[in-house]
Amino acid sequence: MSAARPSWMEKPRPVTRAAKAVALTAVVGLVLVPFLIIVSTSLASNQEVVDNGGWVLWPQHPTLRAYRQIFDGGIVGHALMVSAGVTVVGTAVSLACTIGLAYALSRPGVFGGRPVLLLILFTFLFPPGMIPGFLLVKELGMLDSYSSLVAPVLINVFNLIVLRGFFQSVPEELYEAARLDGAGDWTVLAKIVLPLSKAALAVVGLFYAVSYWNAWFYASIYLNSDHWPLQQVLRTYVINGAQIADTGVSEAGMVSAPQTIQMAVLVVATVPILVVYPFLQKYFTKGVLTGAIKS
Repeated sequence: MSAARPSWMEKPRPVTRAAKAVALTAVVGLVLVPFLIIVSTSLASNQEVVDNGGWVLWPQHPTLRAYRQIFDGGIVGHALMVSAGVTVVGTAVSLACTIGLAYALSRPGVFGGRPVLLLILFTFLFPPGMIPGFLLVKELGMLDSYSSLVAPVLINVFNLIVLRGFFQSVPEELYEAARLDGAGDWTVLAKIVLPLSKAALAVVGLFYAVSYWNAWFYASIYLNSDHWPLQQVLRTYVINGAQIADTGVSEAGMVSAPQTIQMAVLVVATVPILVVYPFLQKYFTKGVLTGAIKS
């Protein structure tokens, strides 16, 4: 006679499954409905915005007037290019530096490895303030330069620890076999470690990309308004309620309502990350859990 199955292995009751479905539907609705309102408002006509009190759930006469207006002026288009450039370059440079440092700290017997690791963890627990950071950027001549958006946050300590833990999970036998074949550190890193660490690299790269794309604080301190990235333009226009100068005029000389312009800028700032994330989602849980457990 077979033993009874544990309670956690039993098939959920219909009531339990129904409750889970209702909860999941409610959560999805809480996420999708605000996003649908943002997109719908950006596509709505001026009259629909006025009739619905500023927010539209489903536009009856959708139009791209707001998007044409923000891109005709050139400010949003330029800010979009700035954000894309900073995100691509910053992610590539940060990922390269993080990989190199994480690999060095993951190998036993590296000279000064432990003191360097402790020093890095110290900066994680006690980050420098805004004034020392500003003075350092100023003395290095990076004010009003796009390098000021990358250099102060070049290596994230959390991402470094995740990669270091993942590199430590690579079997030591692979390192020894590569050494016997005469491979150096760079060859081992490029031919063995990195191909086995695609999940962690995808997660860390996504973390860096989202961080650079959403960054606005350093831009508000170090850059003039002519060089602002998209998130700073979005913050100035939506949160502070400031008008974007020279946004252009849509067809027939009609200017879109402020709400549609705000929501259009918000959609432009949000969609790129939403498009990239699904391609990396399958690596997300695996990379984070493996790096965290092994660290």
